[in-house]
Formats: sequence, structure tokens, C-alpha cells
Amino acid sequence: MKPRVSVVQYLNTAPLVWGMLHGDQRERYDLAFTTPAVCADDLEAGRADIGIVPSIEYQRLDGLKLLPGLSIASKHRVRSVLLLTRVPIEKVRSVALDTSSRTSAALVKILFAKFYEIEVAARASAPDAAAMLSGADAALLIGDPALVYDGDAQVFDLASEWRKFTGLPFVFALWAFRLSGRWLDNLYQDFESSRDQGLAHLDEIAAEWAPRLGITAEAVRIYLTENIDYTLDEENLAGLRLFYRLAREAGIIPSVMELDFGK
Repeated sequence: MKPRVSVVQYLNTAPLVWGMLHGDQRERYDLAFTTPAVCADDLEAGRADIGIVPSIEYQRLDGLKLLPGLSIASKHRVRSVLLLTRVPIEKVRSVALDTSSRTSAALVKILFAKFYEIEVAARASAPDAAAMLSGADAALLIGDPALVYDGDAQVFDLASEWRKFTGLPFVFALWAFRLSGRWLDNLYQDFESSRDQGLAHLDEIAAEWAPRLGITAEAVRIYLTENIDYTLDEENLAGLRLFYRLAREAGIIPSVMELDFGK
């Protein structure tokens, strides 16, 4: 049986799985597309062997290992993880959190508690910006709905906000797995190669996704090359470790586990 891979159904994962869909890794893995939160649930429940999971979930799920060098991160502005507000940020007292998200929801809580120094009431909500803002002062919107948001709310890019306060990139998601034995022999090479093939085929990705999202092909290319970073370099690792430390201080996670890259 092929390893089961749970994949987020957003544009930003398209380069990561290109090789598994169209390239050298085709037919080696069984892919299922869903939301970030469900990717984590799939791994926890044993419905998947590998998943692109929200980075906070690595600290909540036991027994996971990580693929080194790979992530969905942003060095500066991400454009697809937004805090929308209908009042000035200092007046926000309630926030609706996109149910698709867990890492970004944790980031919102850290930003308000640690950096904005504002106590807010948070509630989970379906990712509908207008509905979210009708019942809260602010709303967290992630993924493709955030990327194409064109409403009149004030917009805070959360990777930019994190960078402003910490000077570091933000890591939104990681490849995590529960596999052993023969599957490990080519796992990292396969996933690294799949990403590299995707980044070499951005024209094809842009041609597919631009009409789907209603944006230009050039906007897709800019997003995937300038807003998203697919590495897990030392700077990204520093941002990730700081995020975990602040999440523990905020009571979001009880402790911080060391990163286990399964090698």
C-alpha cells in the first residue's frame, strides 16, 4: 500500500506536491486534499502517514517526525494569512478565528497578548469574512479566501506583523510523518524533489490556479516566489522556535518539544 499523504487544498501547497501529481514521484503516494486543521486530524487518527500540518500541531501530537529543510513559511509579507478589523486595532475586543486554521489562530492570540497587549475574546468561525466581522471586531482569514479578499476592512498581514515585532520569518506548516522501515529510504529525497519540480513549473501552476482564484498568472507567480518560502533554513527555524516559546508562555501549549527530523 502506498503511503497516504494529507495535503492542504490551497495554492501555497501546489509546488510541494507537483512531483507527486505530475512528476517523478507520480503514483508513489496516495494524496488526499483538505484543510490545514484536518491534515493534523488525519495524522492523529491514523488516516494519513504524512501530512502538511499546522506548525503548532507538532507540539500537540505525539510521535511525529519532521522532514528537514521543508516548510510553508513567509520571510516578510504572506498575503494569505490576514487579520481583518472593522475598528482600530487598539479597540479590538473580539476576534473570529477561521476554523481552517490552528497555527494562525495561535499567532493571533500571541500577537494580541504579547505584542498588542490587548485582551480579546476569541471564537471559532467558518471562513466567511463578512459573517465573521458581523459578529466580532476582527477576523482571522487564511488561505485562498484571504489571498483574494477585496473587502473594506482594515487588513493586517500576520507574517508582516510577526516580522515587525520579532525580526524573524514565520513558519506556518511543516511536513510531519509517522512512517518507518523501507518508506524512509527515499522519503526526504522524494518530497524535496517534488517541491523543486513544482518551483520549476510555476508557469503551469499559475495557468491552472489563476482562473480558479480569479487573479492573474503573474499574481500567482509573485505569491509563490516572493510571499511563500518553502525552506526550513536557520532563520525559519529561529522563528519557529520563538513561536513555540511564546505559545507556551501564552498557555497555548503546555510545553515545547524539540524538533525531531527523523534522521
